[in-house]
Amino acid sequence: MPDLIHYAIPGFVLLLTAEVIFSAWDKRGLYETKDAASSIAMGLGNVFIGLLTKGVIYLIYTLIYQFRIFTLDASLWWVWVLCFFADDLSYYWFHRLSHNIRFFWASHVVHHSSQKYNLSTALRQNWTGNLTGTFAFWLWMPFLGFHPAMVMTMQAISLIYQFWIHTEAIHKLPRPIEFIFNTPSHHRVHHASDLKYLDKNHAGVLIIWDRMFGTFQPEQERPVFGLTRNIQTYNPLKIATHEWAEIGKDLRKARTWRDAWHYLFAPPGWSHDGSKKTTSQLKADAASTPPSPSPSI
Repeated sequence: MPDLIHYAIPGFVLLLTAEVIFSAWDKRGLYETKDAASSIAMGLGNVFIGLLTKGVIYLIYTLIYQFRIFTLDASLWWVWVLCFFADDLSYYWFHRLSHNIRFFWASHVVHHSSQKYNLSTALRQNWTGNLTGTFAFWLWMPFLGFHPAMVMTMQAISLIYQFWIHTEAIHKLPRPIEFIFNTPSHHRVHHASDLKYLDKNHAGVLIIWDRMFGTFQPEQERPVFGLTRNIQTYNPLKIATHEWAEIGKDLRKARTWRDAWHYLFAPPGWSHDGSKKTTSQLKADAASTPPSPSPSI
């Protein structure tokens, strides 16, 4: 089946070019050449790997579809509406758990590895997600009765939507839009390394899931983009594999099978000796640290 993302690539290029021109004209400094080149290389690699893996994923969805509970007729408009909400909810939980299970974070961290936030960052996609089973978060949809072509079409539409929200050129949109939809403001929070912004705003299209499940954080101060420990490389191969390499190092340090399990499936930052910290541990440490006294006048 044709991938809608391939048809969207000319639009991506056009919008990215417009943002580069805007950044130069307004002296915003939104782009750094090596960083943008790395992001584009990651996107091209993701497209190439998708050519090899999406057919297999489609076959897996088709196999599950043979055992469906219902048959949801794709010719009915309301089935597509249901499919949209089902996909967006699946994306939310995939995205949230990708920040809380290191095995999935090892792929997803690629998307957060840039210290810039612009439309090229949207193209900074992983090379290992399809190979490590992230598609499993959508298996319930063909089992329920959504045709695999519907599921994969809606996944593509979600990713196309998310391209334009990777920008600092748009501040905030009207309140009703900000309340319902994922916007540049909401997604800037998600890409931040600031402690209060970590692991917030996991939405795909609709921000309502974050509001419902307690992971919403409005943008207040301008975010600092990137990771809590930035990787300092523009090499696409290192960007794609650096966290897998770190997992390998940690597994060699594991004292027990329990340690090894946690290094794979605990939240990112877990360590048996406290040498690294998870987001919840960092926040707990910050909460227990008394504020610095105000200087006397």
